[in-house]
Amino acid sequence: MGNRENFKSTLGFILVSAGCAIGIGNVWKFPYVAGANGGGVFVLFYLLFLLIMGIPVLTMELAVGRASRQSAVGSYKALEKKGHKWHIHGWFCVVGCYLLMMYYTTVSGWMFGYFFKFASGTFDGLSDAEASASVFNGMLANPLEMILWMAITVCAGFLVCSFSLQKGLERISKIMMLGLLALIVILAINSITLNGAIEGIKFYLLPDFSRAMEQGLGNVITAAMNQAFFTLSIGIGSMEIFGSYMTKDRTIGGQAVQICALDTFVALMAGLIIFPACFSFGVQPDAGPPLIFVTLPNVFMNMAGGRIWGTLFFLFMTFASFSTVIAVFQNLVAACEENFGWKKKTTVIVNCVFMLIASIPCVLGYNLWSSATIGGKNILDIEDFLVSNILLPAGALVYLIFCVTRFGWGYDNYLAECNEGKGLKMPRWLKPYFQFILPILIAVILITGLI
Repeated sequence: MGNRENFKSTLGFILVSAGCAIGIGNVWKFPYVAGANGGGVFVLFYLLFLLIMGIPVLTMELAVGRASRQSAVGSYKALEKKGHKWHIHGWFCVVGCYLLMMYYTTVSGWMFGYFFKFASGTFDGLSDAEASASVFNGMLANPLEMILWMAITVCAGFLVCSFSLQKGLERISKIMMLGLLALIVILAINSITLNGAIEGIKFYLLPDFSRAMEQGLGNVITAAMNQAFFTLSIGIGSMEIFGSYMTKDRTIGGQAVQICALDTFVALMAGLIIFPACFSFGVQPDAGPPLIFVTLPNVFMNMAGGRIWGTLFFLFMTFASFSTVIAVFQNLVAACEENFGWKKKTTVIVNCVFMLIASIPCVLGYNLWSSATIGGKNILDIEDFLVSNILLPAGALVYLIFCVTRFGWGYDNYLAECNEGKGLKMPRWLKPYFQFILPILIAVILITGLI
């Protein structure tokens, strides 16, 4: 792999990797879960678990990629001992990335669609939650509209990946991520300066142990553990691919901390957009789709300059979701090139056509196939459950065992790769924690997710 592409700069690597981690969950899920679980109490536990779980496993996935200079399947083959079959998990990683995109492209399409709706004035003149809900429900009921926005997402994503790493993924991600950071600061400033916003800030960030105890401290801790783990998208090789493009002039630990810091900054700032705005207009922040597509549009509609603020918010959401799409698509393109020997043009076309077809069931699950449910879950929920509750935690556990036991790559090899270059070093004395405690924590996430 001597001709392996590299990122042009460390900033490019950080922004692309953070772009993969920063997604809809940061803006959609984190603020609500934090608010429901004692505000600052949840945030403190979240930061703790990010430090003791998220960063270590992230360094392992990145180290496997940088040491092998290949994507998921090839990385295991390059590093595993002769006769071992760790590379089988690499194929599960590829499947996980496809499955993730089968529903994520639909939700990302919603963001594109709402950006267009606000910019074109669809919400002008609407003034209550019922009217806002009718717009969202109308979109879900229209399969052609849903397919259009999904197809735009898929085609635009693979168009970016059709260029070289530096000219495609890195360049576009830099533009989007810098735009995302600027937008989130502007939106947060607008929210916290609204009348009554201080109550939303208190609800969100001040530790409220009474609210945490109402939820159950154990539930709060588990929720923080889950959020800290899932926010980084580790376990299906979606981050490992970026390790394969890294140079060795800086330690992996230092760059993993930077990725986590940027990811956490966006999550925290998203709450500063949502809660002050909701409290300012006396609107209850809800979970799930109503928060983004019903509650917040209702807030924007009643805000001075609401059309502009709504357009900017959904442009921010489009950047957040599309950055994840192109990052995972890059993984799929690299996997097909390396495992099947396909040329980039062929790889992009085949994957684009496949993803357009494979994403249709999720779209139709909201209209023509709405009766296709399992245990009350629609197609999107089922696909999300398989990825989030099974493939991500199980995959992270595999990466962990591979990196810290003699049956896999081994702790010494992982540590040497992780600490090569300038920057933060991973201490050797953490080995017992990695071998005996961290696997239990990840197993807890896996088991609770299944339950």
